[in-house]
Amino acid sequence: MTTHLNRRTALQGLAALGSAGLLGTSLAQSTKDAWPASLIKLIVPFPAGGPTDTASRIVGQKLAERLKQAVVVENRPGASGSIAALQVMKAEPDGYTLMMLATPTLLAPHLYKKAGYDTVKDFAPVATVYDLPIVVVVNPTQLPDVTDLRKLIANAKAQKNPLNYTSSGAGSFGHLSMELLKQMGGFDMQHVPYKGGVPAITDTIGGQVPVMYADLVAALPHIKAGKLRAIAVGSPQRVAMLPDVPTIAEQGFKGYDAVSWGGLLAPAGTPKAVVDRIAGEVRQILAEKETQEKLLHAGAIARFQDPAQMGQHLQQDYAKWGQLIRDKSIASE
Repeated sequence: MTTHLNRRTALQGLAALGSAGLLGTSLAQSTKDAWPASLIKLIVPFPAGGPTDTASRIVGQKLAERLKQAVVVENRPGASGSIAALQVMKAEPDGYTLMMLATPTLLAPHLYKKAGYDTVKDFAPVATVYDLPIVVVVNPTQLPDVTDLRKLIANAKAQKNPLNYTSSGAGSFGHLSMELLKQMGGFDMQHVPYKGGVPAITDTIGGQVPVMYADLVAALPHIKAGKLRAIAVGSPQRVAMLPDVPTIAEQGFKGYDAVSWGGLLAPAGTPKAVVDRIAGEVRQILAEKETQEKLLHAGAIARFQDPAQMGQHLQQDYAKWGQLIRDKSIASE
């Protein structure tokens, strides 16, 4: 009798556990299906008004319309985006906190000893959003004969003292990209770092520094005005904004590829179903001509990669530029 009762009790217990398991599965499915049930925060690691912020607001507005849920853009600048990255890393991995990653934030752990995060391990890639082309420009008055990259390198090699060039700062993507070019080309130039792209461009136009590796969005108005001369773009293909300016790869540096880019990240552990849902919406948003035109107006080129593709892109850039930073002993200010 006791054995019979124990067996019946055990069976009842298993049934209860099975029901609880089914209930748990049902609740998880319900939670997934209900997402998003509240507003989504999109953290931007730079101040309002720049290309990363503009791209975030363009995509954020479209996401809100498609998800029928508010998307609030929150600017958290500082330390090349490390402050924002730490906030997102520590957030609940529930799909309600996202960050618009930009290349400086991707590389900050290589440049700041106390960045506090690992770009590869601490986040879930969601989707790339844009490419931000960079361009080598010269002051046409200071270097009147330098009309292409070959002539710039010849000029640099002919100098008794290293030719100066500038960027938006020590450890900036323009700085890293020129160091890569110098390494591939076997020539030297002296980096003169500025704190920000605007003062660097101002002094390049003014003739204090004759060469700059600049974000195209910042340099384009001055190129069009004839105050700066564009001689090469860092991307593998020419860009629509400067169709007559050849790439660095076209000018003898096969395989050269330097493109600043941005994309959405979520905290590591965010459910795959939620990540895939956001990525699917972003794919459709970036396919819209209106979105592409708005991004282009901000100096960015729409570019979609799914979570797996973005993850591979992120890891490759993290390794490639990290190696250069170590080889050149580069640190951010």
